[in-house]
Amino acid sequence: MTAGQPLPYGDPAHLAAHQFLVEEAALLDAADFAGWLGLLCEDIRYVMPVRVTTARGAGFDALADMGHFDEDMYALRKRVQRLATDHAWTEDPPSRTRHFVTNVRTFRQDEDELRVESALLLFRSRGDTREPSLISAGRTDLLRATPDGLRLARREITVDESVLRTQNLAVFL
Repeated sequence: MTAGQPLPYGDPAHLAAHQFLVEEAALLDAADFAGWLGLLCEDIRYVMPVRVTTARGAGFDALADMGHFDEDMYALRKRVQRLATDHAWTEDPPSRTRHFVTNVRTFRQDEDELRVESALLLFRSRGDTREPSLISAGRTDLLRATPDGLRLARREITVDESVLRTQNLAVFL
């Protein structure tokens, strides 16, 4: 998936992209979903294909026509609005999350866009009796420069497991 050389780690564009991801993680961990939506482009696409286990050389490891989610800004807003209602029973009690974002590599797409690859480890705890869960994934983001700073235009999440061991995907990765 990687094409071209990543920007040096001291490059201002890389530092800005890395800071964006750290600040985004802080908003999600604080459950500031309205603030998080403010970091997204109106034309965002937020996808997580279903991962499958295949034989070496099969040429694919995800189902092209199936995803855990494939959302645009409308769908993401509806998810956030639902979390604020009594109907969000999958998040009652709410999850406590910690997004660990690492291995950040930044690639210049064009004048206004950066492709950013990162590794994510999500720790999630709910209530007092359930076991916490971990989700490990790679993310490929498209960050776009706007007058208000960088904004997320696309996120593709590739989980490291074919079978997810979390109770649901009511959290944002």
